[in-house]
Amino acid sequence: MTPLELLALIAVFAIVRVAISIRPETTVVLAEGEVRKAPAIRTVLREYLDAFIVAGLVALFLITFVVRTFFIPSGSMEPTLQIHDVLLVNEFEYRFTKPHEGDIVVFPPPIPSSNDFIKRTVGLPGDQLRVHQGVVYRNGVAMNEPYIEDRPNYELEVKNYGVYVDGSPLDPAFANIPPRAKWSAPDRIPDGSYLMFGDNRNNSQDSHVWGFAQTSGTFQAGQRKGEKASFTGHAFVLFWPLNRIRILH
Repeated sequence: MTPLELLALIAVFAIVRVAISIRPETTVVLAEGEVRKAPAIRTVLREYLDAFIVAGLVALFLITFVVRTFFIPSGSMEPTLQIHDVLLVNEFEYRFTKPHEGDIVVFPPPIPSSNDFIKRTVGLPGDQLRVHQGVVYRNGVAMNEPYIEDRPNYELEVKNYGVYVDGSPLDPAFANIPPRAKWSAPDRIPDGSYLMFGDNRNNSQDSHVWGFAQTSGTFQAGQRKGEKASFTGHAFVLFWPLNRIRILH
């Protein structure tokens, strides 16, 4: 359920609650002349509706600012995440800390999409990064990646103020490659930019196709240039299906 759908449901409960409250209560006259209010089912309904409204408001706050669910729609993160897995995503963490190497992150991609993407953080701001003969080298050191499906079948290198894949630079007209003024060095990832790869490296639309993801600001190049960029949150728990429940690493 999206925040908008939850808000609509809370509004319906609130309208029903008001309608019940403004209806006059009935009374009964006892044999000895005592007048008492008749017990009514609406009293019970009011109590339940109050509970639902409070619970809904708490849930709305949580899914808007703290945690949300994310449904896996594709196989780009296999074998770590399978199609139809459901995750919990911490939306609060990156308001105070920066993403770390290996974080599984939900974010709006720098290409047109109606949904957020989910990928693994591989290259951080200031890093040198290269993919050579199926091995990812971060700052000259080969990364240990036991979580990937297969080794990447492409060559990649951050150099000359760009991301080069199989020897050719990604085109800033289609990929988010910041202008030179945003780079601190020609071979280091610019500030605020991240290289994101799927664990299913050879079947993932990720940074080797569309360049850098960004934690904030607006996309500096590519098909969504000028649109808001962000990291939605850190995926930290796989909670469905039940036989796959675990903390994500």
